[in-house]
Amino acid sequence: MKVLIGGGGTGGHVFPAIAIAQAIKKLAPNTEILFVGAKDKLEMEKVPAAGFEIVGLPAAGFQRKLSFKNITFFFKLAACMLKSRKIVRDFKPDVAVGVGGYASGPILRAAAKKNVPVVLQEQNSHAGVTNKILAKKAVKIFTSYHGMEKYFDAEKIEFAGNPVRSDIVECVASKQEAREQLGLDKDKKTILVIGGSLGAATINKSVKKHLDEFKNSEIQLLWQTGKIYYDEIATFLNAGDFPLVKAMAFVKRMDFAYRAADVVVSRSGALSVSELCLAAKPVVFIPSPNVAEDHQTKNAMALVNENAAMIIKDNEAEDKLFEIVGQLCNDENAQERLSCNIAKLAVKDSASIIATRILEIGGKK
Repeated sequence: MKVLIGGGGTGGHVFPAIAIAQAIKKLAPNTEILFVGAKDKLEMEKVPAAGFEIVGLPAAGFQRKLSFKNITFFFKLAACMLKSRKIVRDFKPDVAVGVGGYASGPILRAAAKKNVPVVLQEQNSHAGVTNKILAKKAVKIFTSYHGMEKYFDAEKIEFAGNPVRSDIVECVASKQEAREQLGLDKDKKTILVIGGSLGAATINKSVKKHLDEFKNSEIQLLWQTGKIYYDEIATFLNAGDFPLVKAMAFVKRMDFAYRAADVVVSRSGALSVSELCLAAKPVVFIPSPNVAEDHQTKNAMALVNENAAMIIKDNEAEDKLFEIVGQLCNDENAQERLSCNIAKLAVKDSASIIATRILEIGGKK
């Protein structure tokens, strides 16, 4: 069988797609899988690193405000459609899977025109524009949240959770072992700060502002700064006296990072939310305001409403970060309550569920 997977742009799209592909290969090793992504985006690095072939499209998003970039958008879209048709014609997929993102639209539309069954995977609690457009052509839509009938045909929806990297589920290290592996003090209360692979300016500014308070409380920080902020923050830390702060541009072993933490501070992209549910960690979300339809706030509130997480508004983070996060780090009862409630929302076999159905749909064709 041949499976085409289209989409990407961010880790929230790319890593679930890779998890689905890995689950397909585990269930049916002879399956041929081809990814289609956007040139110069994250998927062009991460997909080959995971052992899969990928083709890049000159895809770009449409600017919702007046912008000169929209002049070139239509030329790029036309080029994407022409290349997508050739990819579908040459690869001859049995099923096409869309995970959202710039490249998802052109390749899934091209597949649908060739009567290839289309399957969508929606990571967020608020459906993305591309998936909403493609939904009419889809035979199945996998969602990570309940209540998605307001966006999609109820008969097409199947709740399956959001696929995450298997190492997060399978990690057997103790909290102390994980801390030692990451070069942390194994006995100190630990806060993990993550703002995504590129980092989050507000979170970084907020942490930097309250470093002295964390230091005085003897709370250690594992701080994923993002690669574009790392050099500046590393210089600042080296010029000061912060022995309990370990800054990293990118944390490769997130399984250890989650296990090491008592409390997590995070953006609330779909992938982060799903990983934290599986890791069962008390989390304080600081949703990014710079995303379409404010979907990170909606993702976070879906947990907050279940008493499974806490939230700080982005514009209040610099003032409130230490007060809220520091208090939670010292309140084991609150940690236990949040941990228990967030664990109830986890879907452990999401990738396998989705992969099984994809193979069934492709097999029918």
